Amino acid sequence: MSALPPLIDRELLFGDPEISGAQLSPDGKYLAFLKPWKETRNIWVKETDRPFSSARLMTTETARPIAGFLWTRDARFIAYVKDSAGDENFNVYAVDPSAPASNDARLDSAPPSRDLTNLKGVRVMLFSAPKTDPGVIYIGLNDRDKAWHDLYKLQISTGERTLLRRNTDRIAQWIFDLQGNLRLAQRVKDSDGGSGDQEILRVDDAGFTPVYTCNVFETCEVIQFHKDGRRAYIQTNQGDLNLLTLALLDPATGQVETVESDPLQRVDFGSAWFSEATDELVETEYSDDRDRRYFKDPSFEADYRWLETKFPGKEISIASGTRDEAQWLIGAHGDTEPGETYLFDRKTRNLSFQYKIREKLPRESLAPMQAVRYKSSDGLEIPAYLTLPKGVPAKSLPALIVVHGGPWARDEWGYNALAQFFANRGYAVFMPNFRGSTGYGKKFLNAGNAEWGAKMQDDITWGVKYLIAEGIADPVRIGILGGSYGGYATLAGVAFTPDLYGAAVDIVGPSNLMTLLASIPPYWEAARKIMYARMADPEMPAGRQWLEERSPLYSAAKIKTPLMVVQGANDPRVNRREAEQIVIALRDRGFPVEYLLAPDEGHGFARPVNNLAMFMAVEKFLAGHLKGRYQEGGSPAVVARLEEITVDPKTVVISKTVDPSTVGVPKVETELKPGAYKYDAKLSMGDQQMALKLSTTIEEAGGVWTAFENIDTPMGEMQDTVTLASGRLTLAKRTMKQGPMAIYLEFSNGRATGSVEMEGEDKPISVDLDGPLFADGAGSSFVIGCLPLADGYYAVFRNFDVQKQKVKLIELQVARSETVTVPAGTFQAFKVELSSADGGPDKSTLWIAKNTRTPVKISTVLAEMGGATLTAELLQ
Repeated sequence: MSALPPLIDRELLFGDPEISGAQLSPDGKYLAFLKPWKETRNIWVKETDRPFSSARLMTTETARPIAGFLWTRDARFIAYVKDSAGDENFNVYAVDPSAPASNDARLDSAPPSRDLTNLKGVRVMLFSAPKTDPGVIYIGLNDRDKAWHDLYKLQISTGERTLLRRNTDRIAQWIFDLQGNLRLAQRVKDSDGGSGDQEILRVDDAGFTPVYTCNVFETCEVIQFHKDGRRAYIQTNQGDLNLLTLALLDPATGQVETVESDPLQRVDFGSAWFSEATDELVETEYSDDRDRRYFKDPSFEADYRWLETKFPGKEISIASGTRDEAQWLIGAHGDTEPGETYLFDRKTRNLSFQYKIREKLPRESLAPMQAVRYKSSDGLEIPAYLTLPKGVPAKSLPALIVVHGGPWARDEWGYNALAQFFANRGYAVFMPNFRGSTGYGKKFLNAGNAEWGAKMQDDITWGVKYLIAEGIADPVRIGILGGSYGGYATLAGVAFTPDLYGAAVDIVGPSNLMTLLASIPPYWEAARKIMYARMADPEMPAGRQWLEERSPLYSAAKIKTPLMVVQGANDPRVNRREAEQIVIALRDRGFPVEYLLAPDEGHGFARPVNNLAMFMAVEKFLAGHLKGRYQEGGSPAVVARLEEITVDPKTVVISKTVDPSTVGVPKVETELKPGAYKYDAKLSMGDQQMALKLSTTIEEAGGVWTAFENIDTPMGEMQDTVTLASGRLTLAKRTMKQGPMAIYLEFSNGRATGSVEMEGEDKPISVDLDGPLFADGAGSSFVIGCLPLADGYYAVFRNFDVQKQKVKLIELQVARSETVTVPAGTFQAFKVELSSADGGPDKSTLWIAKNTRTPVKISTVLAEMGGATLTAELLQ
């Protein structure tokens, strides 16, 4: 009698592995690896020929696990990065394995780790670790400009930083040759408003020279320099090429020489392996249904083929090696094998077993993964992976569609914890590589352009139909689950095909594409135009319409599938409001929805206790609706954590927590228009009202905009004058006068400087801003009228609190369109709501005429006056 294998404890699948991520030091003397310390993954080091029990603890993280690390080329230090609670603002740290223990007895004799960058709200990027100067690394810092990384040389031993290039040319990547010389750069051409084409630039003393360009729907990237020092390996599908191809580019001439593309002409070039000892290309790899390899070096191939005989049916990977390549640390893995790690002596061909990843996981209970293909709605063939539960017939099973993120990524054959988890619970697990997935050629990738929620979603829907037609899936027991884009596809699935799924789990998925694009982190600025091209441009009316139509939030009324929403509170990519918007929309129509919010996570969960709590909830939720199996309960810590991160939808309000480091300047759609405007205004304080007159004048001279605002009050005239930079409309200067007080401010180089003059005293002002100011002071409502306003439009920007002399963040949301009548007439207007994004009391509502983008009505709560309300209506 056939039967499913015993339930696998989720701790074995999603808990911290006992040992993982090992790296051999370049001199071969040490092995560094990851292992839990105080229930958090940390770095340990042992001598290569000693047992793991002799290892010494290197790091003492307790808040978040260390994801990975690397040895410096001289084997003196171990470097790693970490952020804070998932905010993706990474700093670089280093630890010296030979250093004495810290003086802190709580740290179990670990040496001290040094924060080499020690910056807040900054995302550090690693560009190069040169062999010729092993004591340094080249990094990028976006502390000056949040969108672009300046290039620095970082001395690992001291943390000394030397500025090499100030990035005023929108460079996304800096590329060094094998001798450590800066030779090339990459950027998105005219990313501030152009086509989004990508270009490779030669770095010259006088600047940059374009040497290779591909359009926004193509790929061209530098891999590394050739050993001849003249040419560089690139991957490209420029022009008539469909599949990504390995090529050599001569930066001096722009000449390109093809090296290799897939010999079977099925998939993109995947990756290249270069000898650490000789810098020769020794192998190329292609990710097809399974990986394929092509060898260029006979000795490399001979060793690899010998290893394959020792691990039949498994994939072999070289995790690391010594600088002379006499020893390799290799891994053998497959769909039912998370990984076995061995030390391999190439000369003697001796294999020394090190460890198994997730050693306690019962391999005999794991299910094989198979590649399948099916046709979508328009006949396009879609590749996918299917994992069937072990021990039962593949007939009328509950099925779970697991959609990958990106969406410009792909699933691959191999061990997959999600696939094994749900297959063990009795589900047929289906993982489609829908159009827009990478790896299958330019045509397949570009077939996903402008197809979010449409043909990309069809590819998933037709995958469901394939499972039903094959008799594998029970049509009334099909669920969908995904993270990031996969979360979007989950929401789109239940919103646009409401009768298809019996249950759905959205993990950090966007519900409103307008707010998703509006909250792109500044350090993604290089990719903004590419995202606009592959999705839609929110600065264009047609683009805004497209984004609204494809946003599940706007079709929330159609959802009738049980839904669970999972979110990290600090997610810088998919802001938590994406989750809260859909939770509120379903709650307010009385539809049940479950919500998990982890306060210490970002874009996906990193802490095992959070993952375990999430999957404990997810498997029980799915079992309740799809009748799969589930494991009851969990460890006390996990049960307690699930209770902590479970949110009652009745209590959900749109979050006002915004990371200042992710706040940029909203893109304006139109320039200001010169003009003079008068308003009838009143100040309401309880039952008392005071009549006021307000006027605003907008002028332009010499490419500089100036806004003047006067308010006539019974206590005298108030004047506010603002100078704006043309184009982005950011603040350059501001002057405020009322009676004997005058305030003078200038905003440049990330600082506010000036003075407050009152009764003969002059008090200086000098404040760090962390970025430019927008829509602040005189004319601010007219500046807001220049944004690409549409129902649902969202943005966050900086203002400056003059009284408290500090930055404040303002959140803007177009609530809806309304008809509003004022003395100047009746207007169709956007109702724009402004509020504090960082917990402050600011609150205003603007009604901006759609045809002229003029503010016709303004209502502002004046917290400094005890909550009095200023209302102004356009007179002319």
